[in-house]
Amino acid sequence: MAASRIKAVAKVVEPNRRADIVRAAGRLFHEKGYPATTIRDIAGAVGMRSGSPFYHFKTKQDMLGAVVLEGMHAIHQAVEKVAVSGKSSRATFEAMLRAHLNQLLGEEGRDFAATLLHESRHLNPEVSAEVVLLKDRYELMWQQALNDLKRDGLIADDSTVARLFLIGALNWTVQWYRPDGSQSVAQIARKLASFVIGNSRQD
Repeated sequence: MAASRIKAVAKVVEPNRRADIVRAAGRLFHEKGYPATTIRDIAGAVGMRSGSPFYHFKTKQDMLGAVVLEGMHAIHQAVEKVAVSGKSSRATFEAMLRAHLNQLLGEEGRDFAATLLHESRHLNPEVSAEVVLLKDRYELMWQQALNDLKRDGLIADDSTVARLFLIGALNWTVQWYRPDGSQSVAQIARKLASFVIGNSRQD
């Protein structure tokens, strides 16, 4: 194989290996916790030698940062997509709930979510600061959704405390949700929307 061909193949393969490492790290950080997870564990989970992940990351802490940030970007994009759909405030709110929960509880996202919620204290200060900025931007979307609901007379309280309660309730679902349980993510989102808004309807 020509050298140029080898380089072209490497450009395709290596990013995929990085993604594999991030997914494996997220799963292991979720299952074992960040301190108990070793580089050898992560390498073994993706069929690499113990030193190979360092081709993509300088430290285990960098892997943690990648897991948290990639998870946050994914959930932000999913919720933002429905937040700007132009639908009624109630429909938008329920769609945002569903998008958030799908990312949080779905097979692809639950390891990222658990790592974000339980292992973020191990992030280095630089990444922690980035996480705070992303979190603030994300919460602005929810604040706007609550403002719109109040404007339309569907809720009485769109305060910061209401927003924090809402996001806290959403994130706590990782503690009790079971994929094989009696309620789907869509059903949970619908019930939470009804809990917040009640049975009122918009035309």
